[in-house]
Amino acid sequence: MTIDRQSLIRNYYENHRDELLHFVGSRLGGISSAEDVVQDVFVRLLTTDKLISEVTLPALVYTIARRLVIDLRRRHFFRCEFEQYFAAVASMESSGESVIYGRDLVRRVEHCISCLPEKCRVVYSLHLFQGMKVGEISKQLGEGYKSVEQRLGLARKEVRRRLAAG
Repeated sequence: MTIDRQSLIRNYYENHRDELLHFVGSRLGGISSAEDVVQDVFVRLLTTDKLISEVTLPALVYTIARRLVIDLRRRHFFRCEFEQYFAAVASMESSGESVIYGRDLVRRVEHCISCLPEKCRVVYSLHLFQGMKVGEISKQLGEGYKSVEQRLGLARKEVRRRLAAG
């Protein structure tokens, strides 16, 4: 007897949602953000074209969850790093050197973003400055999830490469 794809995902959700919520919550330090991640996991499962069976579903669920957690932590770390830097610069006495360094860093980041191709720049800006997830960006732009995800990855790599190059 073959169970259809949506029924398989629904059954897994009903039977393992709390377990997955605990898994994600323990890695993010709270249930509120974990609920969003768990929901995103099942939305991705429902929209993916990958082969899903009773055997592959658990591994796929936890792989997607781990990747979403890593993306959230990476985004949070990047934001905190900039916030801490600018708070430190603001609290320092306004020496000409620290102000110039802060302005230079902002200018470099803006320049790196401006050098991205238009579609990558839009996706990267929405993700970085507005905190939008890939799914939200794809809906807003009316583009496929995978193409938005790929553009975001390319943009991240390019910005990192340019910042490291100086």
